Amino acid sequence: MSAFSEAELAYLREGKLGRLATLTDESYPHLVPLGWSYNSATDTIDIGGRNFAATKKFRNVKGNPKVAFVVDDVLPPWRPRCVMVQGDAEALEEATDENGKPIGPIIRIHPRKVISWGV
Repeated sequence: MSAFSEAELAYLREGKLGRLATLTDESYPHLVPLGWSYNSATDTIDIGGRNFAATKKFRNVKGNPKVAFVVDDVLPPWRPRCVMVQGDAEALEEATDENGKPIGPIIRIHPRKVISWGV
């Protein structure tokens, strides 16, 4: 069973920009917009990118796996929609996608709590 409802999965399939919050070594939040994908084989949010293992967010997850991830938007005239995921993340040096294809370094978020509205 998925951590996400059908409505949340439908919204996530729209492929919007996400925002990832990690914690620095000094416990300050580090928040960045980024691309991501939903991995149906692992029921996780997977985040990767160019030279990804060298990024601050990747290093932050290695130091503290607690993260928050948000995908949101606003439909006119004023209809906010959001899926927020709180969970534990892994900084994987070599990962595979849901089909077993190597995809290099990623952050993989295992949802512990999913909150949504407007979806």
